[in-house]
Amino acid sequence: MASTLCRLIGVLILVNFAAVHARIPTTLDGPFPPVTVPFDQSLRGKAVDLPDTDPRVRRRVKGFEPEQISVALSFSFDSVWISWITGEFQIGYYIKPLNPKTVSSVVRYGTLRYPLSHKATGDSIVYNQLYPFQGLQNYTSGIIHHVRLTGLKPSTRYYYRCGDPAIAMSNIYSFTTMPVSGPRSYPSKIGIIGDLGLTYNSTTTINHLISNKPDLMLLVGDITYANQYLTNGTGSDCYSCSFPQTPIHETYQPRWDYWGRFMQNLVSKVPMMVIEGNHEIEEQAEGKKFVAYSSRFAFPSSESRSGSTFYYSYNAGGIHFIMLGAYAAYNKSAHQYKWLERDLAEVDRSITPWLIAAWHPPWYSSYKAHYREVECMRQEMEELLYSYGVDIVFTGHVHAYERSNRVYNYTLDPCGPVHIMVGDGGNREKMAIEHADAPGNCPEPSTTPDKFMGGFCATNFTFGPAAGKFCWDRQPDFSAFRESSFGHGILEVKNETWALWTWYRNQDARYKSGDQIYIVRQPDKCPNLPGKTKLWSAAR
Repeated sequence: MASTLCRLIGVLILVNFAAVHARIPTTLDGPFPPVTVPFDQSLRGKAVDLPDTDPRVRRRVKGFEPEQISVALSFSFDSVWISWITGEFQIGYYIKPLNPKTVSSVVRYGTLRYPLSHKATGDSIVYNQLYPFQGLQNYTSGIIHHVRLTGLKPSTRYYYRCGDPAIAMSNIYSFTTMPVSGPRSYPSKIGIIGDLGLTYNSTTTINHLISNKPDLMLLVGDITYANQYLTNGTGSDCYSCSFPQTPIHETYQPRWDYWGRFMQNLVSKVPMMVIEGNHEIEEQAEGKKFVAYSSRFAFPSSESRSGSTFYYSYNAGGIHFIMLGAYAAYNKSAHQYKWLERDLAEVDRSITPWLIAAWHPPWYSSYKAHYREVECMRQEMEELLYSYGVDIVFTGHVHAYERSNRVYNYTLDPCGPVHIMVGDGGNREKMAIEHADAPGNCPEPSTTPDKFMGGFCATNFTFGPAAGKFCWDRQPDFSAFRESSFGHGILEVKNETWALWTWYRNQDARYKSGDQIYIVRQPDKCPNLPGKTKLWSAAR
């Protein structure tokens, strides 16, 4: 009787799993043969920026009332950052920065809308974008405030107002804290976007993302594309094509303010975590770079002990996120690498089973654009990430979507991470549609390195189907799915071993998926991953 019952239970589990499997594939079924979705010529391969007259980007507050309000995570559930801007930016040949000391940084917050019983204070800064060249306009920001709230409860809605009580406070907003870290505790939905910009396509991406109701957002670099403009506000889809003679790569910093105003409706409620991309470099006087990026956002740099805005880590329930900087030194003797070693060594996979990494330029992409551009970073860091069993890697940079099979060192490997490239947020540069494996598309190797990152590491493959060549002559085995469309992704971690990844295309109905797969961890097969694999079908 007992044995019959056990067999019946086993059959029911298999039937249940088969039903789930029939609907959505899993990485257990892989590796998958490569799939390319042909480019739809009817789509807008180019995107148009919102003008400064669009009501969604115009200043809607007066005086020193707060605007561009946003929430970011600290290292753990019990703390978040609230950021905002007061006062108006200035742009011109003669500018006078505002004095941050004239406006205080205060957040009133609590679990009830009235009264907001807690108070936190923080710091404020003003940054400048200066150009020592005749005819170029300088910029100085409004006052940027960052306040860290501490002592918060997990999975709890908090209401808050920010500003200076003696001058002006914002309306009341709310956010929900992350779940407590643990193997059965996860945010419901995590939105993943990259290379967003501020175009009409970008607005569609964000509107679709909002409809999916994310609890957390990751933006994997290339945020506003303010550096597609001259300081006089003239923009182009291709800066180097339109403005080849400028003495320095200019930017039009008000685009950052426009972007912050447009995004406030979402990021004042949903925490957003960002990492730098190449469009955030924005070089200015005295060789300063990444000033807007490092000033405008709050980062858990001190909490994760990185001390840098270019790389840091944080927990969201049972997920440990590592944000890495491709535009900061990453070699084995660099601070970033040593910090990464320490951070990985301290991860307890019994508490945060999922290990997810994100940075801007992809290590695995089959598109011609930026092909093998960051090979040096891959060669320095991939082995370390693999040895600690990173599960998923999110990147952007290439303006298309691509999902890999599990891969390590260009070899299909069941213990390698799934690399997902989401550089398709909708920015004004052209969509990437050409593949490096198409006839005549393979780049000259010497043209592939990124000048800012330096180094040349991409040489001909020495093994596998592409041995002796710089490019594959067909879609690479590591590339499971690729498509040139604008969109966003949603990650839903179900338990300690199963997570559902869904990619949504802007041209589709809001709830129709363009790509979907269960990503399954196998700690029983991969020794760096503790614990046992559990079927998602059995966990529901």
